[in-house]
Amino acid sequence: SVAENLELFAKMRAGEFADGAKVLRAKIDMASPNINMRDPVLYRIRRAHHHRTGDAWCIYPMYDYAHPLSDALEKITHSLCTLEYEAHRPLYDWCIANVTVPSRPRQIEFARLNLNYTVMSKRKLLQLVTEKHVNGWDDPRMPTVSGMRRRGYPPEAIRRFCEEVGIAKRENIVELGLLEFFVRDHLNKTAPRAMAVLNPLKIVLENYPEGASETMDVINNPEDPSAGTRKVPFSRELYIERDDFREDPPKKFFRLAPGREVRLRCAYFVTCTEVVKDAAGEIVELRCTYDPATRGGDAPDGRRVKATMHWVSAAHAVDIEVRLYDRLFNVEDPEDVPEGRTFVAHLNPESLQVVPHAKAEPSLASVPTGATFQFERIGYFCVDSDARPGHMVFNRTVSLRDTWARIEQRQD
Repeated sequence: SVAENLELFAKMRAGEFADGAKVLRAKIDMASPNINMRDPVLYRIRRAHHHRTGDAWCIYPMYDYAHPLSDALEKITHSLCTLEYEAHRPLYDWCIANVTVPSRPRQIEFARLNLNYTVMSKRKLLQLVTEKHVNGWDDPRMPTVSGMRRRGYPPEAIRRFCEEVGIAKRENIVELGLLEFFVRDHLNKTAPRAMAVLNPLKIVLENYPEGASETMDVINNPEDPSAGTRKVPFSRELYIERDDFREDPPKKFFRLAPGREVRLRCAYFVTCTEVVKDAAGEIVELRCTYDPATRGGDAPDGRRVKATMHWVSAAHAVDIEVRLYDRLFNVEDPEDVPEGRTFVAHLNPESLQVVPHAKAEPSLASVPTGATFQFERIGYFCVDSDARPGHMVFNRTVSLRDTWARIEQRQD
């Protein structure tokens, strides 16, 4: 009877029953073809500490009961859910129709925004956090708002991405590369440029005066003339990327090599004259000459070079930590695993690589958290929340080109 049910419910509330011993059900229509509309559970007993009410309650409402009532009490007009809740909508409407509430919200279902090379399930994301596969919910590899913010994804790019993919009523998977395209497109127009060398190789300009230095005017953003220029120091000893030199260059390698002339960005033409190696045969230094007449990067006699390289003055360089983030999984569908294995089997072991002692121009010695830059010829980076004066930390937001697209093309 109603009285008996109310008495049992009061005892549930008073804590007279063990967890799981009793539940409160709504008897609606036992002949309904929708199992959610037969006798759904509304309350269950669970002695769990609540972050707001502490231990004051030992009964809690089920989601299907709390969801519509919360929406109605908060005067929500439209409650947007994923497609798996479509069968729950009749119960949502029934609860609102049979309880006195100040408003009548409407539930609408849409397909979840699924991205390849990641997982979107909160349960799976929680597993990644609790098992320490990532460093918290704001890890830059996580598809969370805090993670994307820490990685440096601009909100404008995320909004453009969402507008492009739209809303669907059918399950689908969107390419992560599309989101990265909008990130690149936005940062290309807005991010100031800076020069940093991740794998430094020292070059010495033998005909440059010892102890001397000068400043070069370097463009901040070629896409935005109003961004102006900045002063970057130049000296006799410089750092270049180790990958920008080959002692025995292959065909179509146009960067620095013995006897070859290249342009240092906004500086001079330089020519490699000698390769210095250590006892193990590793290259430790390059001896070069520079052409003073080519200051700014152009030759008065009109001669051309086939490569322009970024650089950092060794005397003025600041040490920075660079975190190279990549996709968290190495397959498009991480949940496609053989029996007995889980999605964590597809974690990308190279999704984070740390460069502890990269060399950067002095303008990067002190910049605010969240500031974004394009490290010339490398990619887009933002200042991490771990950064502090004397130890700047930069996260790679995205590379300049979609390297994964090229990998996939080779696999095809």
